Amino acid sequence: MKKAIFFDIDGTLMDCLNGITDITDKVKKAIRKLQQKGNYVFIATGRPYAFLNDALYDFGFDGFVLTNGAYVKIKDRCIYKEPIDKELIKELVINFERNNIEYILQGEIYSYIKDEYKKLHSIYDSYSIPKKYLQDDYNLEEVDIYKIEMVCNDKSGIEYCSSLIEGKLDYIHNEDGGLFELYSKTNSKASGILRALEYLGIPIENSYAFGDGKNDIEMLSTVGCGIAMGNADDYVKSYAKKITDTVQNDGVALEIEKFIL
Repeated sequence: MKKAIFFDIDGTLMDCLNGITDITDKVKKAIRKLQQKGNYVFIATGRPYAFLNDALYDFGFDGFVLTNGAYVKIKDRCIYKEPIDKELIKELVINFERNNIEYILQGEIYSYIKDEYKKLHSIYDSYSIPKKYLQDDYNLEEVDIYKIEMVCNDKSGIEYCSSLIEGKLDYIHNEDGGLFELYSKTNSKASGILRALEYLGIPIENSYAFGDGKNDIEMLSTVGCGIAMGNADDYVKSYAKKITDTVQNDGVALEIEKFIL
């Protein structure tokens, strides 16, 4: 029976803040072995398509669970998508601008961000996010949005963003940088993974996921075997069935070779 293996990006396949901006050769070889044996390999990420760099575009993954499960693609076919309600997006944008909040609207292919949002741009530069699918000129009526990221410049902005959990949306908050990720409560990496497994006819016991962050918890506890990276905090590790080495020590490759293969 074929297996499906899902990989987070930041802190799992890469560590952009510490210089690992590509999948290492050792990890690439291990993932290739999975594919050679007829298994499926996927990216499962909070990132939109626009945030994938060339190393991820060109590798040859069998599919992508993007924007925390709101958009799922297998090969060249979209099997699921659920954009955030347009009227809600319009309301949010008005309030972001009232509260001096920089924001990016993450779409199917392109993501939309104003050129003057220097703080938000600098954050993405630190993660080596490519610019080719970022647009400054757009019409809200004409684009579908699957996830939003915001950076707050003062306390009132943080208070507003924190209040959004009371509605149809959920968020992750990086308190150090004042960065929020806002997404629909009806989608997650886990829900996207379940849709991919159903489409491929793979039983959940034949699924695996690697992750390190709090937005990986649901997928780690949903798949047949969730594997936490050694660099994950103890809270995330508590939801995994296995713990591998750190991203810096090629933990993904070590666990593929030792356990999955």
